[in-house]
Amino acid sequence: MLKLAITFLVIGAVLALLGFGGIGGAFIGIAKILFFIAIALFVIFLVLGLLTGKGIKNAID
Repeated sequence: MLKLAITFLVIGAVLALLGFGGIGGAFIGIAKILFFIAIALFVIFLVLGLLTGKGIKNAID
């Protein structure tokens, strides 16, 4: 998902440089949304992984 956000960011920047500001702004807005979704998913899975790892470690002992 982060690759997709970077792709939208690059396309938006190119469009803005070529003079298509409205479409470029929309692409950059989509890139921001995808970036924050990717960060949120990363944090959620990080917390879940840490909690699951502790549960398995305690079960083995």
